Amino acid sequence: MAEITRRSLLGAGLTAPAVSSPAAPAQTMPGPLNLIVIVVDTWGANWLGCYGNTDIRTPHVDGLARRSALFLDAYGEALPTLPARRAIYTGRRIFPSELIRQPDDSVVIRGWHQLYAEDVTLAETLRAQGYTTGLVSDVYHQFKPGKNYHRGFDSWRWIRGQESDPLEPGPRKGIDLAAYLHRTQLPPANRRFGVLQYLINRRSWKTEDDWLAARVFAEASRWLESNAEENRPFYLHVESFTPHEYWDPPEPWYRLYMKGDYRGPWLLSPPASTAAMDALEVAHVRALYAGLVSFTDDRLGRFLATVERLGLMRNTVIAFTADHGTMMGEQNQIHKGETRIRRQVSQVPLLLYHPHRDWAGRRIKGFVQHTDLMPTLLDMLGVKPPARVTGSSLCSLIESGTGSPTDSIIIGWGEHGSVRTAEWCYIGRWSSGPPFEELYDLRKDPLELSNVAGAHPALVKEFRTKLQRHVDEGWALTRGSFATVLRGPLG
Repeated sequence: MAEITRRSLLGAGLTAPAVSSPAAPAQTMPGPLNLIVIVVDTWGANWLGCYGNTDIRTPHVDGLARRSALFLDAYGEALPTLPARRAIYTGRRIFPSELIRQPDDSVVIRGWHQLYAEDVTLAETLRAQGYTTGLVSDVYHQFKPGKNYHRGFDSWRWIRGQESDPLEPGPRKGIDLAAYLHRTQLPPANRRFGVLQYLINRRSWKTEDDWLAARVFAEASRWLESNAEENRPFYLHVESFTPHEYWDPPEPWYRLYMKGDYRGPWLLSPPASTAAMDALEVAHVRALYAGLVSFTDDRLGRFLATVERLGLMRNTVIAFTADHGTMMGEQNQIHKGETRIRRQVSQVPLLLYHPHRDWAGRRIKGFVQHTDLMPTLLDMLGVKPPARVTGSSLCSLIESGTGSPTDSIIIGWGEHGSVRTAEWCYIGRWSSGPPFEELYDLRKDPLELSNVAGAHPALVKEFRTKLQRHVDEGWALTRGSFATVLRGPLG
């Protein structure tokens, strides 16, 4: 591939990849099914064509959606990155969570820690059933010292360099932060060591193949090439931190969306508010994110092409989901946050492909959450879920098309939680600290842009009570330990 530089590609045209046509219905294959799970970070449902976004180009995820059951009302259970993955990996409720400070991890959020000793993961369950299990991830929070998210996997590959992952110690000279940050973010107001570390990490990148999403899905393809022909079923779990910040797509993908004459800094980690940004800067940030989404879709599409070429669509279950989304200018906000548990942040895509069932094109209404994914996948594979699972299999909902019987869900993030029904979204602080409450009338305001808490005090009180009851009753389920002590004689 020719070397790619930012300046040489200014204004370069790019043709979006063609959307592949759905394949003919697969014939039933003997033996157990394989499993591929794809989890992306910071990619909300509202940034996918298959969920109704007509501006974004996501042909490959959209193509998978046409062959899959798509859940219209899928949400996280506990956010952000690591709490969400705990729920996805174990099928067990996470919220409310303890606040545990850990060495070698500067993130201090409730539930942000390794798996409990008592947890039983999807990988552990399937390995016990004779599956070959593999993990490919660039979510560097998973492989910080002391973390154990590779538990249950026969092989794992960490792709280094995301965000502030200290892959390269230097040199730090020669990087102009003013070329990448908003004027309000420059030192000494904000030292931005994370951005500096990322720029050091990506200094040697020359072609699109060097971008981390490209490396993740290329490594996942290599894993399939090496393991898909074994005489035993496999489970491959693929984690793409992209399109999480920093929003730094290859320039041709950015140019798909940036139509204005923007000449400012490459705002790969913009301010959390648009208050100090002009309209062109906001458009620039949205184009950066959109370009990264489309680039990730392209590389995911190459991985799916490998799955197709190896004949695995005939005997492999595929799941696609995300941990959460992000604000992209709504209510003048950018980025996610624990008081921003609105649709843009909390609603996630969920696609389930089954090679032997007629699920293609089904659109499933009703609330489902991350905790339901593990029991659903095990049900699809014919494996009994561990006793610790608190989620429910969604297979019967897909088959019946009746929708989830749950009329409300609760989503937690740190000190805050959200109660969501078909008509309302309430967000409130459940722990001690500065009070915070918002309420959105989804019948009149489906995008959740206008807080009407002041106009409905009785309803706010009702939801506040429901959230607090959920927290108070949840501790027995969500606590655990970090070590198992074996007692008895040695030798």
